[in-house]
Amino acid sequence: MVPFDSAVNIAFPAITRGFALAVGDIQWVIIPYALTYASLMLVFGRVGDLLGHARVFRAGLACSAVAYAACALATDIAWLVAFRILQGIGAALVLSCGAALTTALADESQRGRLLGAYTMMMALGGLCGPALGGVLVALGDWPAVFWFRIPFALAALVLLRDPPQLARAPTGRFDAPGAVLLVLALLALPLTINRLDRASALPFGLAAVAGFAGFAWRELRTAHPIIDLRVFRGAGFAAITAANLTINLAGFVVWLLVPYYLARDAGPGVALGGAVLAAASLGVVIASPIGGRLLGRIAAHRLALVGAALSALGLVLVGRWQDDTGALEMVLALLVQGVGLGLFQVACADSVTGTIARQDRGVSGSLVLVTRTVGIVAAASLMRLLFETLSMRDGFLPAFRACFDFAALLSLATVALLALRRR
Repeated sequence: MVPFDSAVNIAFPAITRGFALAVGDIQWVIIPYALTYASLMLVFGRVGDLLGHARVFRAGLACSAVAYAACALATDIAWLVAFRILQGIGAALVLSCGAALTTALADESQRGRLLGAYTMMMALGGLCGPALGGVLVALGDWPAVFWFRIPFALAALVLLRDPPQLARAPTGRFDAPGAVLLVLALLALPLTINRLDRASALPFGLAAVAGFAGFAWRELRTAHPIIDLRVFRGAGFAAITAANLTINLAGFVVWLLVPYYLARDAGPGVALGGAVLAAASLGVVIASPIGGRLLGRIAAHRLALVGAALSALGLVLVGRWQDDTGALEMVLALLVQGVGLGLFQVACADSVTGTIARQDRGVSGSLVLVTRTVGIVAAASLMRLLFETLSMRDGFLPAFRACFDFAALLSLATVALLALRRR
């Protein structure tokens, strides 16, 4: 339901026409939604740990259903932006407790397989979103990409049952001051990264630093923290968390630059180009359940190493594309990168959820998604700046190759980080 929001990207031209917007104004359909769910996930994960993950998940389903209907009925862009913020709240509620509910369905020995299935379904949503979104927009204009998701939210709301492992009384207290500081920091950080080429980055950056510093000071002194920061003292946990950020920063260059390569005159055309790009998500879909099964045989850090290495190889292969590169070669390169990313994501989720106490599963699952989101936001800004700078000087293909080589080096640095973690 949440990753299917990629269908909204396909509806951008229709939304622009429907509200008579300038093309640049479409960013307000994206930014408030993304900032809302990214900043609230960890807080809602803690709420789920205290009040019950199923309760928070149900609240997210109900909030999402209302938000989808409201977005579809919006009569001007201001209302659409406001309802997208409401949708972001619903997404944060759902995502913060999804992994916790999934891993509560069986014994801890099955955690890897359950996380593999969960990651696969998330990837399927992203894979189907653009293709199905195009059909929906053709049939019912842009509101259809919101109407379509309401039945899924309501069905899940009716069918969801509390796992017996989570049927417990709330324990601990909610750290409201810590939550406020964390949300402010997580709001300021993406805005800082997004504005690195502007003077306004400085005040946002200072706000992010102050927010994180205040949050750390608060959490180390309160008896009931949002997240116990002492867990980061372990080199292994700190490394896998940092690696999750860097591997997603590197991997997002595919979604940022490959569409422009495919749209060039030398590209394979729009229809075939969409299928080529989908190979990256298909790789994640294929690898996720495989990774979940492998976790029963090999350690999570080894699987993360393999995933990061494959992702680096895929990025190198994409960076070697020329004007005459065939569609099959493109698909294979993107599949390799997607498979590597899928293996890494499952291994990372298993490592983080296995390190943090099980009763804090909402926080651990949210931490995985928050670091992934920060990496994607960083890539959208940093890689864009790098590509624009190089393409003005050297042209499209050299800049394209340089960005993918840099992303591959970043993935290899992730491999080194994970290898050093073992020592």
